Amino acid sequence: AALLPSMLMFGVILASSGLLLMIERGILAQVGPPPLHPPAGLSRRDGRDSPAELELEVLRDTRNRTIRALCGQRSMPRSVWELPPGQRRTVLRHLLVSDKYRFLYCYVPKVACSNWKRILKVLDGALESVDVQGKMDHKSDLVFLGDMKPEEISYRLKHYYKFIFVRNPMERLLSAYRNKFGEIKEYQQKYGVEIVRRYRKNGGNSAGDDVSFSEFLQYLLDEDVERMNEHWMPIYNLCQPCAVRYDFIGSYERLHADANHVLEHIQSPSFVRFPERQAWYKPVTAETLHYYLCNTQRRLIKELLPKYILDFSLFAYPLPNITSEFCRQ
Repeated sequence: AALLPSMLMFGVILASSGLLLMIERGILAQVGPPPLHPPAGLSRRDGRDSPAELELEVLRDTRNRTIRALCGQRSMPRSVWELPPGQRRTVLRHLLVSDKYRFLYCYVPKVACSNWKRILKVLDGALESVDVQGKMDHKSDLVFLGDMKPEEISYRLKHYYKFIFVRNPMERLLSAYRNKFGEIKEYQQKYGVEIVRRYRKNGGNSAGDDVSFSEFLQYLLDEDVERMNEHWMPIYNLCQPCAVRYDFIGSYERLHADANHVLEHIQSPSFVRFPERQAWYKPVTAETLHYYLCNTQRRLIKELLPKYILDFSLFAYPLPNITSEFCRQ
């Protein structure tokens, strides 16, 4: 019973139209259903793993299987040097470097990347504590892989521990929407004004602070993925998990546990811990996400899903439930 949600989730993902097309082309032909038992090599300690731990093991195995199957295809890049120049620039400027602790972290906006950047600054000695208050500077005191020479880049990609953190794609989009258009004037002026002007009749007088979620999704539908702002660009395009073989994929849903796993692996000092959520921060809940999705045209969501289908499939997230029956509840 504990494994049933993962089995159903995997079935939902494979049933999506985008992945069916991939299966027809042979891209995911090697992917089987998740195992009924934990994969070989995963420790069971005292033999009494909890249902949650078993569920997590199945989830990670599903992700690993899917990534291996997709990235093993001949048409997929084997390294960052096989990527087109634009895609290579994107991933290299999202890979942060710690030479002292020998790791690479691909930061994904709206997946706790500010706190990870804070940790990197503490590890490098540029910041005294992760609890230091003040606005986060996302550029200074950070080392980006893209600023290094080709031979330096190749060495670190080959020898350093590499990790990313992922999040439910629709939840991440909603978080970006509420933050950028509800709180950040710069985004309201740069993107909001244009979105309203483009998709709303007589929207020329808007200050960009009243963008609806539907207008935002329509904008994403019309936008070229490679030209998207990093806060809503798909994780696949930001971090290129086929060209960069990550050693660990953490999730927003298990943020602290997975962050502690990474900190333990890199042998960070004991005083370095993942920051607690700020009291003022209001996270996107399942109920909030359902409310927004159920009040958005189903056509719009269905048409948008193919742009994010690799994030759903590779990282084993269920497609959003927007059926009439579910929304009535």
